[in-house]
Amino acid sequence: APVSGPILHVIHLPPEPSWWPPAPGWWMLAGLLLLALLGAIWLWRKYRRTQHQRRQVLLELDRLVMQHQRDGDQAALASGLHQLLRRVARKHDALAAQQRGEAWRQTLARMPVDAVTLGRLLALDQQIYRPPSSFDHAAAVTAVRQWLRLALKPAIWRRTTQEQAHA
Repeated sequence: APVSGPILHVIHLPPEPSWWPPAPGWWMLAGLLLLALLGAIWLWRKYRRTQHQRRQVLLELDRLVMQHQRDGDQAALASGLHQLLRRVARKHDALAAQQRGEAWRQTLARMPVDAVTLGRLLALDQQIYRPPSSFDHAAAVTAVRQWLRLALKPAIWRRTTQEQAHA
């Protein structure tokens, strides 16, 4: 019986696709992974730098305390603590180095500390200009340490009303 239609020969399949070069989707995935890796490295380095700065500030506080234990100079301790507060506050508010009175109190109050701690921090400003007298240096150091631990975490800083108005 004659076969109707064409006679079929052996069918040859096309070759398997090669693994190189990858399809465009794989290139995009590789690019995204590279960006994610670079972003993770950047965040890690930023975190490490922040931790290093935090440790340096707290080590400086410890050096001030040790120096006071050696020489007993209360005026130098009060001055060092006050300068340390100003330097850390200046990282968040450029005007902190020049502030006095109520403006300085408001800058210090941007950290969520209690009224007693805030009062001890403000007393440091007054202690610098007074003749040598006894002040509770242990309480002042504790207050400064508490404030610094909070201040060295930038997310903790409360926005001022001026900053809120500009946002």
